[in-house]
Amino acid sequence: MLARVLSCAVVGLEGVLVEVEVDVGSGVPHLAVVGLPDTAVQEARERVRSAIRNSGAKFPLGRVTVNLAPADIRKAGPAYDLPIALGILLASGQLEADLSQTVVLGELSLDGTVRHTTGILPMVGVAHAHGIRRAIVPAVDAAEAALVDGVEVIPVNSLAELVAHLTGEQPIAPFAPPALSEEDTIVDPGIDFADIKGQEHVKRGLELAAAGAHNLLAVGPPGAGKTLLARALPTILPPLGREEALEVARIYSVAGLLPPGKPLVRNRPFRAPHHTVSYAGMIGGGAWPRPGEVTLAHRGVLFLDELPEFSGRVLEVLRQPLEDRVVTISRASGALTFPANFILVAAMNPCPCGYAGDPHHPCTCSPAEIARYQKRISGPLLDRIDLFLHVPRVEYEKLADRRRGEPSAAVRERVIAARRRQARRFGDSRKLNSDMTPAEVQIHCQLDDAGEQLLRTAVRQFGLSARAYHRVLKVARTIADLAGSERITSAFVAEALQYRPQDMS
Repeated sequence: MLARVLSCAVVGLEGVLVEVEVDVGSGVPHLAVVGLPDTAVQEARERVRSAIRNSGAKFPLGRVTVNLAPADIRKAGPAYDLPIALGILLASGQLEADLSQTVVLGELSLDGTVRHTTGILPMVGVAHAHGIRRAIVPAVDAAEAALVDGVEVIPVNSLAELVAHLTGEQPIAPFAPPALSEEDTIVDPGIDFADIKGQEHVKRGLELAAAGAHNLLAVGPPGAGKTLLARALPTILPPLGREEALEVARIYSVAGLLPPGKPLVRNRPFRAPHHTVSYAGMIGGGAWPRPGEVTLAHRGVLFLDELPEFSGRVLEVLRQPLEDRVVTISRASGALTFPANFILVAAMNPCPCGYAGDPHHPCTCSPAEIARYQKRISGPLLDRIDLFLHVPRVEYEKLADRRRGEPSAAVRERVIAARRRQARRFGDSRKLNSDMTPAEVQIHCQLDDAGEQLLRTAVRQFGLSARAYHRVLKVARTIADLAGSERITSAFVAEALQYRPQDMS
């Protein structure tokens, strides 16, 4: 007897419908799984066999063939356990149910318990796109599946419970997602700007980075507060909109990083990989590519502390995502494109000892050592950074001052207002000034006469590249947006030019 159950696979970040075909025939007892399964799917044979028996059903004595179609798509992970088990029960005549318009996902333990499965959100999403309006998923993943509107989610805890539901003995009520509370939209308090002493120039740079999604490099001696300031950046970023939150949730679902119970992430990601991170860990990869740090930081912040300590290969692969906002990974089986629209925040010392240019601590590095250290960061990578900030040592008077500075909440309100202006300008709430094309720069970055003259002089004196010229205009546009001005004046251009790189020593 032949039975069919719908399931899904994940290719990159996208779901693909998979039809699980099960045939039970006579012959030597054997369970075969075909259709390009990986090791985890092959091991499903023993999990499914034990789960069926421990759930009070009988495993058929005969030749059982399971085909996962289409056969040219690799099937990975244990999400096929539950649909295979249901297919066996249907094909062996132990269960009768119409599952033609239902997608089934879930890993089985040996006792029949249904366990958490990664990638639920993109899989249920593709099922909905194909007109399927019901999904059977592990109970722990029901909230994640319910993020897809228009799908009836059936949460199951065990195979026996699902069988009782399908036979009508103990129906399972569809999952009802709880309403969003105010706590779900509150930005993680983190490190408040008000508690950071001094560094007003750096705080201003972080505000610009948050408002226009500009990349930033902070240079200063050890202990000046570079890492502290970078970790305070998320507190001035607006919470994710629903569309952005679903984008991030899809990525984290595939990576298995969604927090249980609250799958709709509202705080922007903040990723801070160690400088020993591998090429594949940063950009994504593997025999079957998985998202890396640049994708996990999508719609958030990628913080690289001690930038020159990262390997040259890892730093150079950042050039494509910084420019294109996506990363493409090619393998013999095909190419996958992952989103990578993040704010890069990097921090470094000016020299190996860290004290070049410090008035209170002598530098022990030779000029040649300083030059070699700074040359670890290539010119093309530096050209993709909008804001260069010097982070000086904080004097005692500022450290001992008990007065609090401007809180992050006040800065965040200005950032949100600036982003709203950009949303009206571009007609897209997810597009910011840093995303402007050269054609859009010409339209939206008109300068007054004084500003035009100032920028012309700066391009000639500093030898700015075409990319750097456009980045100055983008930063000036963000400064104007924070000031509530549609016109970019010479004062805004002058401030934008202050953030161009100086001698880092």
